[in-house]
Amino acid sequence: MTIVLLNTIRKLIEKVITEHLQFHVAKIDFIHPSQLGGLKFKSTTDAGVTLTHIIRSGWIKNKTTSILAFDIVQFFPSLNYHMLVLSLAKVGLEPKVISFFKDFLVKRKTNYTWNKFSSQMFKVNVGVGQGSALSPILSALYLSPLIYILEKHLKTLKIPVSLLSFVDVGLLILQNKSIDILNSQLFCSYNILSSLLDKFELNIEHSKTETFHFNRSHGIFNPPPLDLSP
Repeated sequence: MTIVLLNTIRKLIEKVITEHLQFHVAKIDFIHPSQLGGLKFKSTTDAGVTLTHIIRSGWIKNKTTSILAFDIVQFFPSLNYHMLVLSLAKVGLEPKVISFFKDFLVKRKTNYTWNKFSSQMFKVNVGVGQGSALSPILSALYLSPLIYILEKHLKTLKIPVSLLSFVDVGLLILQNKSIDILNSQLFCSYNILSSLLDKFELNIEHSKTETFHFNRSHGIFNPPPLDLSP
């Protein structure tokens, strides 16, 4: 029989901090509206409703809706500790709270015990741990500035793109009557996004990137392929 001992006190503290942090950032409206999944008042159901509305509104205007789905490689272990602390300071947390996170996110150690055996302490510096109660809100805080910057760049280029973000997965959404224009805009948006993610020390897993076209045409719909190579 295998017995698994969990650090329940740590998990309880993480949940308490998560609740307070989520309500605080919701109150000051810091998180970008496109960020969904794992956050208070924002669910995957909201994402489905939003996506359905966008597609159907495009159909009314006889437009094709093109969606590019991307995945970030090793998202949680890759979060830059210093940038995350800057995001926490940006939302106006008290210095003692920021100081707590500085100690909490780095130089962590643990050990395990089995019957009368107890291991030596070893390092567990994994950044924001996947599965932690804090993971969704900390990752949202990390990505929110990036999304605002991306939105500003694309607006300057007059690319009418919408974005939905689910922690380490995102969707770029565009509408137009011309597939060629859509492919051109998706190509440009994707490369700008890749460049920004690189500056945030994150990378897209290009092999998982997919494009989807939603068209109300009753005939054969065979859009040209999209080459995303830079």
